[in-house]
Amino acid sequence: MRMKRLFSLALGFVFLACTVPVGLSAQTSSADTDKKIADLEKQLEAVRAQIEALKTAPAPAPAPAVVAVATPAAAPAANPLAGITGVLGGVSLTGLVDAYYGYNANHPAAGIGHVGNTATEPFQFTNSNISLNLLELQLDKVPDKTAPLGFRVAFGFGQAMNAVNNGNGDVASVLPGAAQYLKEGYMSYMAPIGKGLLIDAGKFVTPAGAEVIESNQNWNYSRSLLFYYAIPYYHMGARAKYVINDKWAVTGYFVNGWNNVVATNTGKTGGLSIAWNPTKKLSITENYLGGPRDRTITGNNSVWNHLTDTVVAYSVNSKLTLQANLDYDLDEGITKNHAGDYTGIAAYAKYAANPNVTIAGRYEYFNDHDGFATAFKGQHMNEFTGTLERRVAGHLLTRLEVRHDSSNQNFFQRGASSYVKGQTTASVGLMYVLEPDAK
Repeated sequence: MRMKRLFSLALGFVFLACTVPVGLSAQTSSADTDKKIADLEKQLEAVRAQIEALKTAPAPAPAPAVVAVATPAAAPAANPLAGITGVLGGVSLTGLVDAYYGYNANHPAAGIGHVGNTATEPFQFTNSNISLNLLELQLDKVPDKTAPLGFRVAFGFGQAMNAVNNGNGDVASVLPGAAQYLKEGYMSYMAPIGKGLLIDAGKFVTPAGAEVIESNQNWNYSRSLLFYYAIPYYHMGARAKYVINDKWAVTGYFVNGWNNVVATNTGKTGGLSIAWNPTKKLSITENYLGGPRDRTITGNNSVWNHLTDTVVAYSVNSKLTLQANLDYDLDEGITKNHAGDYTGIAAYAKYAANPNVTIAGRYEYFNDHDGFATAFKGQHMNEFTGTLERRVAGHLLTRLEVRHDSSNQNFFQRGASSYVKGQTTASVGLMYVLEPDAK
């Protein structure tokens, strides 16, 4: 501001100076000229006085700075695992708490029956009881090319883990200590081969089947007949996966066998999985496992067991998804000079009524030709299940399910000692899913 005023006064001085005539005409008298010069000198003195006053005057105080007050941005959704993830340094933590109330219309007596109280449902075998299906905590460090080492450790407690680690008749020994609660535990390495070859070594769940151990990751609350009778739960050994492109992936397996941390023979089971995604809507996975599976634990490596497993999933639209699972198992010698096999197929449909409500249905047929899976030779079983899921909150799920199983034989327990050809059950499941991206 001060400099502007000095500049203006200087311009005025120049203007006044320029108005002084260079020469006076002959008609102008000397008196008039002297008077004009005297007036100009007075004006000039006034301008000089103002300039001197401005030089000695204190500078004006600067205008106060305007501080912009930012409007607070909307806070991002709270991540319940943010603090833990920060402490773990890149290791993710996920978990599940899964409890249920189960009802069996046959009212089987406690402790009697083929599998706990309710046949065909080892994970939810209790009747008229509130029970813990699964409490799980899992740590993951996913490897990549920049950090090639990783691992997974997953511990589980509840009826599901009891069935997984002590069921199916294939565990070679009683698992010591905390090992009975280990669902998965393996190391990972991303080998610098091509786009990256992912190698895992340890205990991991089977690649076979359309369903998994965790209820929230399946469409129905209970598991299928194929999940319990047709495929293994887990393997101990190594696997290597290579993703060729966005449509093809191949995985190879070299493991002890089925559901055995300690091998029952000196032979090993090999396997291959091929995943094909021809379109964004369609996916097809083919699995094969073959090797000496000695059910009698005699160390016999001469007879092999072969399992083929096919899973096809198709997304009709944003609301409706269909899925099918086909299993065939052949054992070269369950008895002397006699092979045994079984076949099963399951069909699924899931409809998302809205983001919080989902309806799912399942039908399956299981043919145990030689009693290889269920110990009932020539058994034919059918199963229908309807499930309603409601997401109560971001991490809380509820499921209401009704299921009916039937057989051509008296397979299902009623009361204390009788057996019938059918069984109807109902379950109410409550699941809290601990994961960063739950909606």
